[in-house]
Amino acid sequence: MNAQAIQLEVFADYVCPWCYLGNAVVEQLQKRFGLQVKRSPFPLHSSTPQEGLLLSELLRGVDLTSVHQRLYALMDELGLEYGPRDRTYNSRLAQELGLWADTQSGGDQLHALLYRRYFVHNGNLAEPEVLLTTVAEAGLDVAVAKTVLAQRTFRDACDEAWERARRFQITGVPTFAAGGYQFSGFHPLAEMEEFIRFLQEKTSA
Repeated sequence: MNAQAIQLEVFADYVCPWCYLGNAVVEQLQKRFGLQVKRSPFPLHSSTPQEGLLLSELLRGVDLTSVHQRLYALMDELGLEYGPRDRTYNSRLAQELGLWADTQSGGDQLHALLYRRYFVHNGNLAEPEVLLTTVAEAGLDVAVAKTVLAQRTFRDACDEAWERARRFQITGVPTFAAGGYQFSGFHPLAEMEEFIRFLQEKTSA
């Protein structure tokens, strides 16, 4: 059985730097293996207020300069853009919007753009106008997206994804799940390719 028969579920959060890196690797895997990818939201910092929270407060005692240097080096390797950011934001609305995008033709590209909105432009993903600007950039229907956000159309779907993550006992992201197996954390492309080949062997056995 080839990789096209494998559906890789990716649990992630748009404000997680390791998920930003992991998403870039998944995009390469899709091109190389023709994978089916299901992106599922995860509540990384679900209690973050709408105005955001300083990273220095969220990660007290952590050497942020050192952490950012490591992240930027990895982003450079993957050709990802990034900009200065000093706070994290509540991503719940963005997650609901991402689930909506998956029901739209061409909506898959919104995921990468939401990551860029935060990691490149330091955009507050809790603000509807920021999200709608990203929807427009993706070429999706802004009026429909505005209604989705106002009516919280995908609230239940997001709750279900969060609950599924709890059932799977996922405690950190990104986490990759397929065929009853999980692979957690950011891994370089070569290691992710090995995981896909492992899945191929298991599904063809």
